[in-house]
Amino acid sequence: MNLDTVTIVCIALLGILLFLLGANVTRNRALRGGGNQMPTDPSDKLLIAVRAHGNAAEYIPTMIVLLLVCSVLSDSWVVDVLAIAAVFVRTVHAAGMLTSRSLATHGPLRDVGAMGTYLVGVALGVTALVTI
Repeated sequence: MNLDTVTIVCIALLGILLFLLGANVTRNRALRGGGNQMPTDPSDKLLIAVRAHGNAAEYIPTMIVLLLVCSVLSDSWVVDVLAIAAVFVRTVHAAGMLTSRSLATHGPLRDVGAMGTYLVGVALGVTALVTI
């Protein structure tokens, strides 16, 4: 097994990000009190928090698994670069969502984070395949 420090730190940071986004949902639910806990208004802060966490939960676990697979199969510096990129794009995407006034609009942070997520995810998958 060939997990290096950079990849381990990045995997830990991705996990921390996911749990912080979950805690933010809990915080927003507590602030709401007994009101509507299932909002549909795209500008509702609780809905924005829920979707930021949900989106992270859709991508971060797969990225972590691919990082682990790539780390086991290769000791290339490329895996470290992809690990750092994964943390960067997921953090940028979360920041873009949480600072958005509405989920109905896109901003540069959210768009860069989304496109970066797709690119890094595909690059991780290809890296896993070519290092078999």
